[in-house]
Amino acid sequence: MTPPTPAPASRSTPGRSRWVCLAVLVLAILLVSVDGTVLYLALPYISRDLGPSGPQLLWIGDVYSFVLGALLIGMGALSDRLGRKRLLLVGAAAFGAASVLAAFAGSPGWLIAARALLGVAGATIMPSTLSLIRTIFPDERERSAAIGLWGAAAAGGAALGPLIGGVLLEHFWWGSVFLLNLPVMVLLLVLGALLLPESRDPAPGPWDVRSVLLSAVGIFGAVYAVKEGALHGLGRADVLGAAVIGCAALVLFARRQRRLRVPLLDLALFREPRFAAAALSALVALVGLAGVVFCLSQYLQLLRGLSPLRACLVELPAFAGAVAGGLAVRALVRRTSARTAMVGGLLLMGAGLGAVGWADSGTGYLLLGAAFLAVGVAEGLVYTLATELVLTYSPKEKAGAAAAVTESAYELGTGLGVALIGSVLTAVYQARLDVPAGLGAALTETAHESLGGAVHAADLAPDLGATLVTGARDAFLHGMNLAAWLAAGLLLVTAWGVWHLMGRRPHEKGTTP
Repeated sequence: MTPPTPAPASRSTPGRSRWVCLAVLVLAILLVSVDGTVLYLALPYISRDLGPSGPQLLWIGDVYSFVLGALLIGMGALSDRLGRKRLLLVGAAAFGAASVLAAFAGSPGWLIAARALLGVAGATIMPSTLSLIRTIFPDERERSAAIGLWGAAAAGGAALGPLIGGVLLEHFWWGSVFLLNLPVMVLLLVLGALLLPESRDPAPGPWDVRSVLLSAVGIFGAVYAVKEGALHGLGRADVLGAAVIGCAALVLFARRQRRLRVPLLDLALFREPRFAAAALSALVALVGLAGVVFCLSQYLQLLRGLSPLRACLVELPAFAGAVAGGLAVRALVRRTSARTAMVGGLLLMGAGLGAVGWADSGTGYLLLGAAFLAVGVAEGLVYTLATELVLTYSPKEKAGAAAAVTESAYELGTGLGVALIGSVLTAVYQARLDVPAGLGAALTETAHESLGGAVHAADLAPDLGATLVTGARDAFLHGMNLAAWLAAGLLLVTAWGVWHLMGRRPHEKGTTP
């Protein structure tokens, strides 16, 4: 992806107009981020109404982020050619249409397909935001502040999703979480058309469709192997086939990028250790946040019996913490260092996830709120700092590719969090669930799919319902605890690796943000 050209656009957006434009871009990134997690509290209702299988429930939760992440780099390159403002507005209109399809889905397959279309539309919106910020704010200090606000919105949006979902589910059906997108999209279309400057690469290279397809096939193949392998074992033919195809596609994608004169993703950027550390931190932090919110949203409603509104209030500290962490980055880096702040954020998130591993059916809401707060603060800090570091430690002529890396890490981290942690949770749940004799084959299969399925089966078999629900809740709790500990371990290992990476001598001279 080729870099934006700041000078012409900056002359067209003087003074206060720059900050008004930033507000429009923050609205866009907030909406795309919220949609990655807004469905979590609705999963019990979707399980009841649509009856998805365990793998289908995971795909409903994360197909949006995987499609978005797989297409971000390719769509970013396309925006350089067609115009960043134009592609953002086209994506906003498509996002609204896909939201209507998702709201009125009548089957699990329909909902998964609609969520995939939302991911395609989101991929046309997200790449333009950072590129336009760099175009609109040529001054380094102003641009840094703008990126801080952008990062707070991106991180806060992921934590805000369950809150919005909880408020809507208290009064409406689960499809309302998608219809909320429509008025926001109308506002974005009107303000974006009136206020945003157009920006494009005056001399773009060819848009390499083959690279886009290879990256998409590689990501989906690898993800399918992880999800199905965790649920059914690694020996199945479809799991092995998906793993081989996914890995082969990713290898071919990497080789092709090295040969292209203008690659979609410049792999040479990862030779800079601080750049690699920042991208890794953004990815793993989102894995932790998205995966645990996915588990805890079901825990609060199906195991603790909270209404969606009360459940979202328990999760509210995550949103507040994410915004606070994103806005506090610059002050923290000035007092310590980028290396210390990044590693501290990863360790804080690991501690919050570790606390979730000790949760049981009677854990106090104060402890749960503290865990959400720690995870939220850490996510806002890590992702905002990672975005700043990626842009700082990449050459100016490669700024567009650098922006695509952090955006891709954000979306792939969200999807991987649900896939990895959700798959561990589901595998442990299915292994530990002891279905009472006499339930019947059909209801037994339903109960094994998910905790929501067990609750539904209990409603249809009242004589055995209490025993079934007790066993299902115990199995779910064990799965959630183990998944949280594994996520905490992943954060600790990542913190150790980032500390060493950021301590290495940079290949090119750069400055800390």
